[in-house]
Amino acid sequence: MILLLPTLMVGIWEVVRHQFLMPYISMDLGNYLTPVLVFLFTLVLLVPLFSLMERNQRELEQERALKEAMKAREGLAKELHDGMAQSLFLLSVKIDRLEASRRNGEVSEENVDQIKKTVHEVNRYVRQAIANLKVPVSEQHSFSLEQSVKDQLAQMANEIMIEVSLEWSLQDEALSPSEKAELLSCIREATINVRKHTRAAKVSITGAGTEKNWSVAIVDNGEGFQHDPFEVNGSYGLQIMKERVEGMGWKLQVISGNTGTNVEITKGGGIL
Repeated sequence: MILLLPTLMVGIWEVVRHQFLMPYISMDLGNYLTPVLVFLFTLVLLVPLFSLMERNQRELEQERALKEAMKAREGLAKELHDGMAQSLFLLSVKIDRLEASRRNGEVSEENVDQIKKTVHEVNRYVRQAIANLKVPVSEQHSFSLEQSVKDQLAQMANEIMIEVSLEWSLQDEALSPSEKAELLSCIREATINVRKHTRAAKVSITGAGTEKNWSVAIVDNGEGFQHDPFEVNGSYGLQIMKERVEGMGWKLQVISGNTGTNVEITKGGGIL
């Protein structure tokens, strides 16, 4: 429109000028009027067009801001679930254990200290989460994924007295810092589900592969799920795990039955 309509207007003006207006408008005056008419015609054309573009730009910015806000809310929900919600769950387990010990007359100072420690951890996490919200997002620091998984298993074994094992040959160099953070969150969620929903006596974690193809499996010998675990009401942890895996371009498979549950996360073809 910007290119064609002014050109068409000039052509029409020249035809009209030469055919009908020559007795009234001199050649020089007509030549002066031509750019003036082009300017006025282009101005009339562009003002509503630019107004439309500005309105579309404002709507696009509003949609982008809404999308960023939803993304921030989803990220905050994941962080709260991974940190505070899980810590509160552990706190409830310890309180139940303390209550049982009190009924049996076996309350120990160690149990009280563990509860105090968990409360302090929740408080520290909330303060850290608030501080993180005030700091611009940057690339996450590198850490040892294997050591983090070991710490996770050691904490589980200490809290619920379960047999744990780890077979890990997946090198840290095969994953970026963000990939390690997401994978660790998925492993943490899988182990939390073992504590929450099963009566497993044993849990094992296996990780192996290369940068292009690797697999991580979390296997327990508990009761398992009777239905599709992703369709269970309130299974926010599994839904978040699924979103994390899909967001990284990985694959998630959950196989559950009477003999236990196998949660497997793979990249590429996997090797396990």
